[in-house]
Amino acid sequence: MRPMRDMRPMRRHHALPVRAGRAATARTLAALLTLATAVAGGQPPGSAPAASSAPRAVLSAEELTGVRSLVGGEAPQWARDGRSILLAAPLGGSDLWSIPAEGGFPAPLGVSMGEIAFLQSHQPRYSPDGRWISWIQNHGDGGPAELHLRSTVDGRQLQLTDLGARINSYAWAPDSRAIAFANDRWGQYDVWTVAVPTGAVTRVTSDARYDVFPSWTPDGRQLVFVRLDERWLDHEVLVRDASGSGAERRIVADRDFFDYQAGGTFGHPQLSPDGTTLLFRSHRSGWINYWTVPMAGGTPRPVAAAPANQSGARWSPDGRAILYLELRDGTQSLRVADVAGTASDGAAAAPPRTLAAPDGMGVVANAEWSPDGTRVLYTLETPARAAELFVSAADGSARRQLTSSAGAAYVEASLVRPRKVRYAAPDGLTISAYLYEPVLRDGERAPGILLIHGGPTASFNDTYQVQAQFLAQRGYAVLLPNIRGSSGYGKPFEDANNGCWGRCDLQDVVAGVEFLRTLPQVNPTRMGITGTSYGGCMSLAAAAFAPGLFQAAIPASGYGDWLHFHAEQELRHVKLVEYEFGPLPRAEAAYRRSSPIFAVEQIQTPILLIHGEGRQIPRSVASRLFADRLEMHYKPFEYRTYPNENYYVRRRDNVQRMLGDMLVFLDRHLKDQPGPRATTATRAQP
Repeated sequence: MRPMRDMRPMRRHHALPVRAGRAATARTLAALLTLATAVAGGQPPGSAPAASSAPRAVLSAEELTGVRSLVGGEAPQWARDGRSILLAAPLGGSDLWSIPAEGGFPAPLGVSMGEIAFLQSHQPRYSPDGRWISWIQNHGDGGPAELHLRSTVDGRQLQLTDLGARINSYAWAPDSRAIAFANDRWGQYDVWTVAVPTGAVTRVTSDARYDVFPSWTPDGRQLVFVRLDERWLDHEVLVRDASGSGAERRIVADRDFFDYQAGGTFGHPQLSPDGTTLLFRSHRSGWINYWTVPMAGGTPRPVAAAPANQSGARWSPDGRAILYLELRDGTQSLRVADVAGTASDGAAAAPPRTLAAPDGMGVVANAEWSPDGTRVLYTLETPARAAELFVSAADGSARRQLTSSAGAAYVEASLVRPRKVRYAAPDGLTISAYLYEPVLRDGERAPGILLIHGGPTASFNDTYQVQAQFLAQRGYAVLLPNIRGSSGYGKPFEDANNGCWGRCDLQDVVAGVEFLRTLPQVNPTRMGITGTSYGGCMSLAAAAFAPGLFQAAIPASGYGDWLHFHAEQELRHVKLVEYEFGPLPRAEAAYRRSSPIFAVEQIQTPILLIHGEGRQIPRSVASRLFADRLEMHYKPFEYRTYPNENYYVRRRDNVQRMLGDMLVFLDRHLKDQPGPRATTATRAQP
């Protein structure tokens, strides 16, 4: 096999020119002023602006990537006194900010949380007594994660732990004198405690399996935690003394709930304020719902059974109600269930009520009771607006919007509003999808684009989608299907692609093409496909297993060889493919059948392979191997990487560049519009 550096010269072109806009400093100041003047009025949650739903201007890549939430990527937290809210906001100068709960100007807290490993989070939190702010911070690219503290009294900061290993979850003790956390110092995740502020650590568990996501009993004497089996499929919720002494006791066992995030999908078991009842997440009904069980043991009972996925549950401070989020076909609302009698009953006293819901399309998230239980904070995102922060009374009234992050009004007014559609797969499954329709001139017909989400156990929801907006505004009809294997449509649908990735779920992609062809504004002969992660994998599979169906494919950060993937990837990815395909070598035939790299000779579709590069570089080998195989078979392709990234392209400047590269490629192959050429060709590097 020839080394990659001998590959054909790769065409490179310039990104789209971006519109000259406000300086970053001016944008930040404008955002801050918006925050300072936010009042109870504003637009109702989830509502569209007064402008027409049709885009009035083609927005630049810079403007579209600038639609970012000022709430940040971490869940907001109430301060202990309920007078302010902690935000991990991208405002510059500090990673953490405090915003008054009644609205007003945010104050920087002077905290730099530094690096965090990809797909992890800092998890900033107040201690129960309000004297500390804690967070997880990585040291170096993918280096060990440690707990850090900042005093709210005198502002001093300190590194609390120094174990040189990963931390994936933690919880404060009720008296704020210790933190329980899960750490993998000895080769598997165990539960530890660390004294505050001395840093003295105690190892609480030492099982060979993963012990993760600890919670404290209200008296602070015991720890409740989750133990995964070797497949990350079954969970046990256990309790033992916080000192590590004595025997552990099982409270409840949960089966058949694959946990790709090493416990993160199951999450923290939550105890009622009186310590008598455990609240946990389960797939046992065929939907991810919340269940309760007495701490003494017994039969679990559903909190509010529903044909929908539930998440983000929280006990009210008095233990009389449970707040939770409910996702139905991409729309997520905030609901509350009153608990009958005492908390130990664990059953809803009446049908749950909706506390906050989008007006049309949107996703409510990050809900938290105020410390006194009289108010609730939450965020709301829509396809045309980044997540905003709201506070309401506990019954949902007196709603106040605290942030306004969407940017200039003309940006929001110019965004495409998608509509939800459904179509049938050949075997009878119903596929839910989002359709982004371009504004066309009379007689013009748009090429179609299938945009596939990652996962594959994930879904497109009612959130802002920058790629869909970018392409729809440039004359493409973009379909975002929740193909089989997607979450949020029941466990049978979620498991419907087990063992047949890129084959059975490809039926839903093909049916999506047929759906687009029925639309009078779509050119039935010009179709493209793209997506990131599993969306990139599906783009490769579509090119290989449905030859000629697409006239352009852009696999972003994808994988085309599941055997290589199993041999080279990190543990959670290995657990995923073993759950989906089965263990090797027994299931080798299934891995091979679903790997498009073994069918490259069938490919007729021009391909643009793209991915990030610079950190954890071995992951990029997947795209390089596929590029090498395409070269060996003389298949038409281009290859581009973006620096200072993980395998995925996340940096704003790189995303803008990538969008421009994608557009030139799609215009060339789907609109017969040649793009700019660089004067010097570049070669992929080994």
